[in-house]
Amino acid sequence: MVLSKFILDENIPRSVYRYLRSKGCKVEYVPRSISDIQVIRLAVREKATLITRDSNFANPLLYPPEKFYGIIVLKIHPPIPMEIIKTLETVLDIIKDFRGKTVVVYKDKIEVIE
Repeated sequence: MVLSKFILDENIPRSVYRYLRSKGCKVEYVPRSISDIQVIRLAVREKATLITRDSNFANPLLYPPEKFYGIIVLKIHPPIPMEIIKTLETVLDIIKDFRGKTVVVYKDKIEVIE
């Protein structure tokens, strides 16, 4: 994994935070109740990949992948923490550098928008 700094949206379970920390990643949560624009600005300022469950971030017209250090949108339903971690582990094994990519993650597939 080239970029190992992540910003977690407030909708991501604490267990994901602990998992990423255990892998040696730098991880921060966004402050509660900030707007999507503030969330993405924070990720850019921190040069971090955003992990969120907010589908708005999967829209390349609103959030062109080339402008960011990576966006991971988790569309795993129901959002069971262990399922999220298991799927995220697969994503981290497959994709080594998230810069310029929006990665939409489902339970059984991964879509990469560049």
